Amino acid sequence: MASTSSLALSQALLARAISHHGSDQRISLPSFSRAASATSSRRRNAASMTKLRSLRPLVRAAAVETLETSTDSSIVDKSVNSIRFLAIDAVEKAKSGHPGLPMGCAPMAHILYDEVMRYNPKNPYWFNRDRFVLSAGHGCMLLYALLHLAGYDSVLEEDLKSFRQWGSKTPGHPENFETPGIEVTTGPLGQGIANAVGLALAEKHLAARFNKPDAEVVDHYTYVILGDGCQMEGISNEAASLAGHWGLGKLIAFYDDNHISIDGDTEIAFTENVDQRFEALGWHVIWVKNGNTGYDEIRAAIKEAKTVTDKPTLIKVTTTIGYGSPNKANSYSVHGAALGEKEVEATRNNLGWPYEPFQVPEEVKSHWSRHTPEGKALESDWNANFAAYEKKYPEEAAELKSIITGELPAGWEKALPTYTPESPGDATRNLSQQCLNAIAKVVPGFLGGSADLASSNMTLLKASGDFQKATPEERNLRFGVREHGMGAICNGIALHSPGLIPYCATFFVFTDYMRGAMRISALSEAGVIYVMTHDSIGLGEDGPTHQPIEHIASFRAMPNTLMFRPADGNETAGAYKIAVTKRKTPSILALSRQKLPQLPGTSIEGVEKGGYAISDNSSGNKPDVILIGTGSELEIAAQAAEVLRKEGKTVRVVSFVCWELFDEQTDEYKESVLPSDVSARVSIEAASTFGWGKIVGGKGKSIGINSFGASAPAPLLYKEFGITVEAVVDAAKSLF
Repeated sequence: MASTSSLALSQALLARAISHHGSDQRISLPSFSRAASATSSRRRNAASMTKLRSLRPLVRAAAVETLETSTDSSIVDKSVNSIRFLAIDAVEKAKSGHPGLPMGCAPMAHILYDEVMRYNPKNPYWFNRDRFVLSAGHGCMLLYALLHLAGYDSVLEEDLKSFRQWGSKTPGHPENFETPGIEVTTGPLGQGIANAVGLALAEKHLAARFNKPDAEVVDHYTYVILGDGCQMEGISNEAASLAGHWGLGKLIAFYDDNHISIDGDTEIAFTENVDQRFEALGWHVIWVKNGNTGYDEIRAAIKEAKTVTDKPTLIKVTTTIGYGSPNKANSYSVHGAALGEKEVEATRNNLGWPYEPFQVPEEVKSHWSRHTPEGKALESDWNANFAAYEKKYPEEAAELKSIITGELPAGWEKALPTYTPESPGDATRNLSQQCLNAIAKVVPGFLGGSADLASSNMTLLKASGDFQKATPEERNLRFGVREHGMGAICNGIALHSPGLIPYCATFFVFTDYMRGAMRISALSEAGVIYVMTHDSIGLGEDGPTHQPIEHIASFRAMPNTLMFRPADGNETAGAYKIAVTKRKTPSILALSRQKLPQLPGTSIEGVEKGGYAISDNSSGNKPDVILIGTGSELEIAAQAAEVLRKEGKTVRVVSFVCWELFDEQTDEYKESVLPSDVSARVSIEAASTFGWGKIVGGKGKSIGINSFGASAPAPLLYKEFGITVEAVVDAAKSLF
């Protein structure tokens, strides 16, 4: 019987997921003893369950043993063809999709989901489940078919029939926020394998921190299928290089080696020796030469991969894209289009498949139905194991529980530093380091690093060492010069467990290298914290190659993204307070290289509103002019206000630290900050003025930089580009 604490842990995590996906997601709570309801219609009788329980201590061993004792070959053949035809039928009904990959990858995918992986279909968020990533996300019907056969409530027959349709739980690429059972959102090639590296890193880190010689509570694998397109994308090499360096032994990647891409045979553009490249990257490499029918070869490869614990494994599986299609197999025409009615019929005849569209043979249903009770038993065993662990190691259990559930320690935000105007001025990148280290002391799932710029981004956690192959319990991640891979790996870390809060850092301008991963953060609701320093021309002599101009505006345009540009210590702390709590929204902090003063009127509470007044000598909510600034230019706005006030004007100075948070406020609050009848507004920001029109209005003025920067000392650059007190005063006077 699971303890009350273990029950609460599992149900709290599942409740978060149900809330996350909405009430129509058909997820049932797992049953534990008397505390939970009977939700599974396929529950075994008490005698069968007793037999299962007697086998539970051998679960991991049993998973390996099944690789040696093959399931009845006729059932395997029918299961594999069920996967193929569910994909074929769904794509055909939608008249859209990618049937070729599911048809070719069905054998390896069947063996993974039916014989190897540990999961609970009725609780897709069980912590110690094995993770699977389909990096070649265009072949998503493979994954939907697997989830359907395995008994996940998120993919019923009706969902397969609505593939790629409005409101469907089976969209055109896997989306973790739509379909329980999908770990990460994939589609842009290469992102998935990098996410998988993040998932495997998370497992290795948590296992090193929390497992004990007499108690193992973190023990799962990460599996991934990637294709030729993923291999061609540079991000996959960045991530694979790090996986090899870190020795992620529980990462097993299947390379769908079918030699076909959209334009044709890969001979036209991709002829490198992938095996040798991965060996050079520090991977163990296995080649399965017959991925179409070589079931035992696939089983043997997985068994071998699991014996290699000090490095990740790439299993190259040579397959035929569109296997079984008489006229389209092994061609680009089966990659991204429905087979067509005649070819579907020909494929049915060729593979001896007499069943109607979407029909799964009863013996296949019966075979796969065991995963529901077995999954329930696996989770129940883990809960009991965790309950014993909690009694023996209460402090570690509390930390791990926080990471599993995402529940932050009570009062954690009190650790954030606060500042007064008398506090020494400093660059916000340095103030950020103070915040990072304060958070790390009180939030157990906080970890991260930089793309070879830790000493410049100021991102090192002083109380921790480096996460390395031999020291995976440490929390400083060294990504090297791999921005794109870094961002995608952090997405995987964030999506592993709700309480893992990764941050990553580079110069703000180099977000250009990682924008694809940052967009996936926003889309997949991965609350990564992006620490971006050197945020403007204020970085000085490095010049326009390093000076961001359009970047702030571009991220303000990205949905589900918080773009912070704090002006001092209090605003930096406020930005981190929000970023840590926003687990479904990534946050970007644009931080200065140059020293800035601690301004009067700034506050952590003000940042929570996105925009707020830091000084105001007006009354009745009717200032003569409103000056609006962000980051290093808020000081300029404050100085300009003093000049204007000496001339008898009433001036409100507003920090617009995060537009997105301001947009979330009530109309009443917005009116209290930016009254609609005050049209005299001036904004100043050392970046593109794009977008400021909606803030200052048609009669307002925006001061910024709409050209590239230059190489010179920062004070001279500010003068030459007109980012000055005088410019703000002149603009304000032009509005009176």
